Amino acid sequence: MPDLVRDGVSLHYEIEGNGPPVLLLAGMLSDSATWAPLVPLLSNYTVVRVDNRATGRTVPWDAPVDMAVMVADALAVMDHLGFDRFHIAGHSMGGLMGLEIAGVAPARVTTLSIMASGRVRMPRIAGVFDALTAVREGPEGETLWLRALYPWIFGSAFFEAPETAALTVEAALAYPHAQSLAAMKHQIAMFKGMRLVADLTTLTLPVQVLYGEEDVLVPPAAAQPGFAPLPNLTEHWLEGAGHSVVWDATEDVAHHVTTFTAKHPI
Repeated sequence: MPDLVRDGVSLHYEIEGNGPPVLLLAGMLSDSATWAPLVPLLSNYTVVRVDNRATGRTVPWDAPVDMAVMVADALAVMDHLGFDRFHIAGHSMGGLMGLEIAGVAPARVTTLSIMASGRVRMPRIAGVFDALTAVREGPEGETLWLRALYPWIFGSAFFEAPETAALTVEAALAYPHAQSLAAMKHQIAMFKGMRLVADLTTLTLPVQVLYGEEDVLVPPAAAQPGFAPLPNLTEHWLEGAGHSVVWDATEDVAHHVTTFTAKHPI
């Protein structure tokens, strides 16, 4: 599997397909695997997925991490692959990373698709992460913290079949590159101190924001004002989708990403 060593950190990434490059950036507590259902629907693109620091197969898990260094990591991977210009799609924290990348390298980002994200301070999110950590530290924590997470990230349809949550927990526990508890704490500490510096009023690239109508972790009404300063903004609401829009509304996400990038080719 491909890796790029940078400043003593081995950055893992996945690359698939042929066509215009699209950089996919995962959110908190997630790695490149979070994009698994979407990748087959982007077969006309060269899809690059990066494991952010403290996640997946990027090691060491406890390497120094903040928003600026993750942005530099992502750009280093695209440099390594020879992509001068590319599209970005980012989920949750990954959407914020996309804005920061556009801020430091505006000539390189052709379009940005932001999914289930918010550029406003929401203390409740840190509270959710702290609660999940506490659950994970307790008895049977490796199973219970996942079950506690799912109501925060999935839409109501996920819970209609009682066996869905159990099967999803089983798959998550079997994933060989799952984030450890220590790495989870490391990333949450980064999140609490995360500093965003991009001036949205200067970002003239086309940006679309996809909101999950049932997102209770980052409610659209709370998130929307944070993106209002973007000069070239398009917004869409995904019916029935919770925070995990890539899993709740895969085909809708693929449609919006492919349509948007086709309107603004590299």
